[in-house]
Amino acid sequence: MRNIPEAIRKPVPTATDSTARGFVVVFIGLQVGMMMSGIDGTIVATALPSISRDLGGVSSIAWVVSAYLLFQVATMPLYGKLGDLHGRKRVLLFAIGLFVLGSVACGLAQSLPQLLVARAVQGVGGGGLPVLGMAILGDLVPPRQLGRWLGYQGMLFAVAIVIGPLVGGLFVDHLSWRWAFFINVPFAIVAVAILVPRLHLPFRRVEHAIDYLGSALLTVALAALVVLATAGGKDVDWISPESGALVLVLLVCSVAFVWRERHAAEPFVPLRLFQNTVVRIAAPVNFTSGLLFYLGVFFLPVFFQEVAGVDATASGLLLIPFMIGTAASTTFAGNRVERTGRYRTWPILGGVAMTIGALALTTIGLDTSVAVVAAFGTVIGIGIGFAMQTSILAVQNAVDVADLGMATSTALLARTLGGTIGTPLFGAVLAAGVPAHHATAADFADALPWVFASAVPVGLLAILFGCLLPQRPLRGVGDGSEVTIDTFIAPH
Repeated sequence: MRNIPEAIRKPVPTATDSTARGFVVVFIGLQVGMMMSGIDGTIVATALPSISRDLGGVSSIAWVVSAYLLFQVATMPLYGKLGDLHGRKRVLLFAIGLFVLGSVACGLAQSLPQLLVARAVQGVGGGGLPVLGMAILGDLVPPRQLGRWLGYQGMLFAVAIVIGPLVGGLFVDHLSWRWAFFINVPFAIVAVAILVPRLHLPFRRVEHAIDYLGSALLTVALAALVVLATAGGKDVDWISPESGALVLVLLVCSVAFVWRERHAAEPFVPLRLFQNTVVRIAAPVNFTSGLLFYLGVFFLPVFFQEVAGVDATASGLLLIPFMIGTAASTTFAGNRVERTGRYRTWPILGGVAMTIGALALTTIGLDTSVAVVAAFGTVIGIGIGFAMQTSILAVQNAVDVADLGMATSTALLARTLGGTIGTPLFGAVLAAGVPAHHATAADFADALPWVFASAVPVGLLAILFGCLLPQRPLRGVGDGSEVTIDTFIAPH
């Protein structure tokens, strides 16, 4: 409670009281801001073929996704720290502004290099949206009540992910791929219009020094990893001087980063957080669930479009069961955690469901119906919903309030890193199984089961880390460890 004045340390009201005071409106404002980040990956993925035809650079088009994810991952810890030190509301508004600036620049880009630079700017802003939104929610709601709100958040996030391919398909078919970026402007206006007048978080200036060297080392290490995962086996051979150089950069920067974080006065990523067993175990839980989430988002549509032959809009509709599974299981697990005060079971069940779903998808072929594939994907989605949000809850419950933003960003960093690494690696498995030119539906049908087979070990790791996650008592209403929601929300 180091950053919260004594005068506002009051018991948290019940969910009914918080709702009556306007908490739902603030909650929606936070989710609208986070939805911009959630919707980005799927809406842009749907627009990629059109972007490639318009701007050229087919061999480099994957960087439209990777450039965003790289800078998002690299800045997540920075936003967690800045939010802890400068106040989360003002930093969140800055992130929203930067994200929208990058989005508009993307929509106006006239060449692929311009688009990649704009995507980098957008990614820097996008790094703050989930981190600060989740941390503010952790400020407002005690852990014992948090499961329910994380469930609602999961539902809204699922809606955002479903909207992405649907809207992206409509834009591609009827307007322009540029609207895949311009759509962020009205979302930002709504979020700012809600949060500026209604959200009031306590803030006390804390003098600090930003660990720029640690940030640079982490960014370079992540860049080497993403380049290796994206280009390996395609643009450069796995066994080559280029790949060796990337591995060397990755290792040197990683070792230097750890050394720096151990000796910096204010480290970019406080390694002491990983002395907390919950934080240490929740990170790989989030990594594996994030990796399998992006597997579903990007590779189920490959079957729908390339094997079954449906168009982009219909492919988005067929992703709905996957997202409904994620949303429903998130909501169910959140409600059960609130009732029982126990979260450990859900990441374990999530790992089991993700593994079963991945195994089932290894059996698909040219004659498999889209309904069957969508059903198998739903099983993975259910597992993701069980694991993702409950592990975030466990982290927020396990750390001191002063470290809430940093701990949240660490967990979300692991989740996003899973997608950053997993997407190009799964893509490499797919590319190895189909010809470079004139690939047929049969080629994709033969290659996709190997993609899903490569996800099975990830599911098994999710089970293992779920079993290792410690169960801690959830902080509850009236124990003096939370701040009243009413304090943070402006009156109507």
